[in-house]
Amino acid sequence: MTDLHARAAGVATGAGDRSRPRAALPALCATQITSWGIVYYAFPVLNPEVTAQTGWSASATTAAFSLALVVSAFAGIRVGRILDQRGPRLVMTAGSVLGAVSLLIVAAAPNLAIFFAGWTLAGLTMASTFYQPAFAALTRWWAPDHIRALTIVTLAGGLASTVFAPLTALLADHFSWRTTYLLLAAVLAAVTIPAHALALRGPWPKAPRSSTSLVGGTAAVARSRTFWLLAAALTLSSFAMYAVVVALVPLLLGRGYSTTQAAWVLGIGGAGQTLGRTLYATLARRIGTTARTVTLLGLGGVTTAAFALVPGPYALLVALSIAAGTVRGNLTLLHATAVTDRWGTSHYGHLSGLLTAPATTAAALAPFAGAALAAPFGGYPHLFASLALVSVFAALIATATTPPHVIRSPRSALPKAVEERSFPN
Repeated sequence: MTDLHARAAGVATGAGDRSRPRAALPALCATQITSWGIVYYAFPVLNPEVTAQTGWSASATTAAFSLALVVSAFAGIRVGRILDQRGPRLVMTAGSVLGAVSLLIVAAAPNLAIFFAGWTLAGLTMASTFYQPAFAALTRWWAPDHIRALTIVTLAGGLASTVFAPLTALLADHFSWRTTYLLLAAVLAAVTIPAHALALRGPWPKAPRSSTSLVGGTAAVARSRTFWLLAAALTLSSFAMYAVVVALVPLLLGRGYSTTQAAWVLGIGGAGQTLGRTLYATLARRIGTTARTVTLLGLGGVTTAAFALVPGPYALLVALSIAAGTVRGNLTLLHATAVTDRWGTSHYGHLSGLLTAPATTAAALAPFAGAALAAPFGGYPHLFASLALVSVFAALIATATTPPHVIRSPRSALPKAVEERSFPN
């Protein structure tokens, strides 16, 4: 009886007996660490040297990096369609090649125009190699156990800054920023190109036939009120979260803490993210989709408000940073499962790309907006209070993100209990 029940659940989620490439999960763990560490986290380490040696303004170089994030957001929509149809191997391998080329262009850039061009190309790399394509691959191959696989790969991805920020700094101590980027491009190519090309060779299964479907299919989902409200909630949350991360150090400096103390409070949040990601699977089993979304977005507002209101002592700020990091870690996986929890796995890549685009754009703009708004709002404590209200508003919007009419497919003969479990409210 248990075996029959397991088979039914497998059909409902599209898992069945499909073949999983055994090397895919460890390979994606390695490539997420490397891709995020080199393409994303090396920039804030090297940017001061870039501006010092070239004379370019920090605002201009940061704008180039932010442009990469915006390009990534919109390119991710098209990448998602390709992933649904062809799988991750071609997309992620090509993205790795583009990544190495983009860093070579950045390293050799004689002027800002070429520097911007290199980062624009890097945006395509981000769309093709960061979490979104990895999540799409794991969701299709690992369902119904995809939350476990997603958790593992995000835990690995969380080590990217831990590994590559110090490594980049070490290289920068011995070489120029241009040579450092050349060396990092070589590491990126050596690790990610063969890993994606060889480890993702497993057959890409057809999109699972959902036991339930929304009238009008995927296009109707993308146009639905529920989808737009979910996108709005996640976008507002992302804006607040990334603005808080960037503004935390100035907030603490303004309260009299040293740069080192402020950096440790910011850095310890990474430990909280790791903790949060280990807890998400349990949270997903015990709390329904909409309630989980509202809770996590609301907790983001609570921790942000706490930073606005609590000036110390220092140990309390460290504990608060861990708590805020725990919420951020859960939010990463909330984004990864938002589509499958509501509409299944059939068109995960496309819908996830559409859902992620505005949130990624907001994340790219948040550092500039936060810095620009701090003074008009009367200082960083008031900015944090305002960002807390943004998160609370996002949580209120999220209360309306349950799909309103999920209809049983005429061909579905699965038990109702299986259908409810595959498409929770």
